[in-house]
Amino acid sequence: MIELTRGTAADIGAVEQVMAEAFDARFGEAWTRTQCLGILGMPGVWLTLAKIDGEVAGFALTRAIVDEAELLLIATAPSHGRRGVGAALLRSVMADARARGAARLHLEVRAGNPATHMYCRHGFTKVGERRAYYRGRAGEIFDAHSYAVSLT
Repeated sequence: MIELTRGTAADIGAVEQVMAEAFDARFGEAWTRTQCLGILGMPGVWLTLAKIDGEVAGFALTRAIVDEAELLLIATAPSHGRRGVGAALLRSVMADARARGAARLHLEVRAGNPATHMYCRHGFTKVGERRAYYRGRAGEIFDAHSYAVSLT
């Protein structure tokens, strides 16, 4: 069973562990501890943890400003993959954003990321593209795709 809880700065170590396992280093998508702690302290930002048997299996970092929300990061530890953790986190983020008054939820993802299938299943549609947005560890360049879903 997946337990969803609110995370705090004290949980950043577990978030770092999930990122290290879930994000392929060649794409350079993981955030640093400093980046995570910096944004977590800002108004309108929240961290959602997904736990299985008390272990952090995934997380989502989200922010809301006025009537817009943005999913900043979401990841599932590979050891807990294919168990609905990502979908549970995404549904929770959508509900929380709606409860905070957001009419729309946005996210940005590297082109070709397999998670786009999950986003589309939850009603997200592609709304934009940024050419050469991400830089991988070895200097490779990847496009970013922007997605959004109405929460009303």
